[in-house]
Amino acid sequence: MRRAAISVASNIVEGSGKESLVEFIRYLEISFGSLRELNYQFSVAKRLGYINEADGFTCESKLNENEKVLAALIRKLRQTNALIPNN
Repeated sequence: MRRAAISVASNIVEGSGKESLVEFIRYLEISFGSLRELNYQFSVAKRLGYINEADGFTCESKLNENEKVLAALIRKLRQTNALIPNN
């Protein structure tokens, strides 16, 4: 879970340093995949009883919110990229 969580932020940071918007979007997509992986691992840990319900609800809400925000950013950047001539 730590590896997936670190991967989310690391890919966003790495992608932000790329030359093109297309490359940045690709790194955001990789980051989104890591976030989904983390969400799955979290749900498994919760089902196995490693996480209590109260903490689980809080973390689950934050994970879902992060997925929504990252998905919206990717969508918006794809739209922007489509508007840029010579892509």
